[in-house]
Amino acid sequence: MILGGIAVLAAAMLSITFGSAKVPLMDVWNAVFHFDSENLQHQIIRDLRIPRTVGDIFVGAAFAVSGAVMQGMTRNPIADTGILGINYGASFALSLCMAFSATVNYATGVVYSLIGAAFATLIVYGLTSLHHGKQTPVRLVLAGTATGLCLSALSQGIAIHFKVAQNILFWTSGGVGSIRAAQLYAVIPFITVALIGAIALSRSISLLSIGEDSAKGLGLHIRRTKGLCMLVVLVLAGAAVALTGPVAFIGLIVPHMVRHLVGTDYRRIIPACILYGAFAVLLADVVSRLINPPHEVPIGIVFAIIGVPFFLYISRQKGGDSHA
Repeated sequence: MILGGIAVLAAAMLSITFGSAKVPLMDVWNAVFHFDSENLQHQIIRDLRIPRTVGDIFVGAAFAVSGAVMQGMTRNPIADTGILGINYGASFALSLCMAFSATVNYATGVVYSLIGAAFATLIVYGLTSLHHGKQTPVRLVLAGTATGLCLSALSQGIAIHFKVAQNILFWTSGGVGSIRAAQLYAVIPFITVALIGAIALSRSISLLSIGEDSAKGLGLHIRRTKGLCMLVVLVLAGAAVALTGPVAFIGLIVPHMVRHLVGTDYRRIIPACILYGAFAVLLADVVSRLINPPHEVPIGIVFAIIGVPFFLYISRQKGGDSHA
């Protein structure tokens, strides 16, 4: 945890100082504590770099914790809000919001995002329930992939038809360059409350992760706990998508990495995911500025490049274990 905190601070400083215009650390200090409205660098730091960095931290924590909660709740090692289509449901709802109303404020956008995430979740679990039997990881992933592709195509169709494609293209690819303070004020309360809820549920998630029968024997109310966990996941995913678009694989990669550091107890996994999720997105944001300077690559593309091989590795590993 100490190492994670140091890594987040170092990556945050790098994110603030590094970009198309490099900013010395002393200028960052002056911009925070001695702000000069006529100084261009101070304006860049206060209006662009700091909100973007804070957004990276909260988005990374939200996606990583939502993935960890889903993996513990479903006992599915490849569960992730992106892979299961939840992020694309939030994206679809926001596309509708942008197409039909140009005056919707950020808080209302978050609410639309939460509704879209819930809608996608209902579709995914509804599709897996059509086939009688256990909801296996393979069925969930197939249903999530199909739902995500469908909702993503509908989002693009809406964007083209209503001529708002240019406005949402960078956002739907997972861009953080447009994050501003006004968005953070609307989104951070949702993420903060949901993260606190995830920490409060961490012991129950640990019990669920060992099996429903064992958890029930230890006195856990299964249905209520799963409902609360799903609510936390929807709020985290919906709020994060409202900021950066449907970024996948963060919630898959970070929890697996964290388990190697802190073990399988979710009372440790969730706080660690907050730190290492933040670090992962901060680092990806810095890398996105290095790939094609002075232009930026959306962080969704960076995580896709890393996440697809990681997903295949985890799928193959777990498939081999189950076969054995």
